[in-house]
Amino acid sequence: MRAIENALEDECFAWLIREQAVEAARETVALVHPEPYIQSIVDAVPLEGLVAIDEDTRMSPGTLDAALRTAGAATQAVDEVMTGQVRNAFSSMRPPGHHAERAKAMGFCFFNNAAIAARHAQKAHGAERVAIVDWDVHHGNGTQEIFWSDPSVLFCSTHQMPLYPGTGAASERGEHDTIVNTPLRAGDGGDIFREAFEVAILPRVEAFRPDLILISAGFDAHWRDPLADLQLTEADFAWATQKLMDIADRRCGGRVVSLLEGGYDLEGLARSTAAHVKALMQG
Repeated sequence: MRAIENALEDECFAWLIREQAVEAARETVALVHPEPYIQSIVDAVPLEGLVAIDEDTRMSPGTLDAALRTAGAATQAVDEVMTGQVRNAFSSMRPPGHHAERAKAMGFCFFNNAAIAARHAQKAHGAERVAIVDWDVHHGNGTQEIFWSDPSVLFCSTHQMPLYPGTGAASERGEHDTIVNTPLRAGDGGDIFREAFEVAILPRVEAFRPDLILISAGFDAHWRDPLADLQLTEADFAWATQKLMDIADRRCGGRVVSLLEGGYDLEGLARSTAAHVKALMQG
């Protein structure tokens, strides 16, 4: 978070509207996650130290507050974009969310922020169709699981494969063909990434005619990131941002909400986030 904040202190970001996130209401989280699961996360919070949810996912005394505020940032951004207060928004919050399934925390994720944002847009603002585009280097298995049988949400993902969590084959298309997976191979760079967007993802988002576009903006596909082997640069993320904004301009009044997912090299994360936000500001 500090690395991103430092990057966004640059003079060119001076006029950004910056807000503190509030905690998501429990009933908002329950738009996606069953109440017994939410209670299990609440009950797991330790008084001190760390507790393991799985081999990757740990909780400290402050984790629940952070997770609820991250979900709250997502819905707050949706509120402001859907009501026209702002044109688009970026949530610089962790923990990430796209690995969280309906009733399972995994991969550093507890609540699926993109899914909560989509459901909130539908319930609170009457959005009929929401498109979620996920370019994190790891497949958003949780988002896919949540919307597998839902024709009102389009989920599109680029990701390295094979890689954690092992899902995301192109053959995984959902019950209504609203899942679009375009796996990339280790070593692939911006040219392959951009081709995947141009051929497989952008036409599907355009044809879906969404009322809102959500971005699961993980920056661990950057060439510097230690957890994977794609070779993207910050210019690739800016390009993808602009392409999605172009569709949003044509289809949904420019409404884009971007939510931070992964990214574990501080320099790559900071530079990529800055390029992404700078592109959003041009909308």
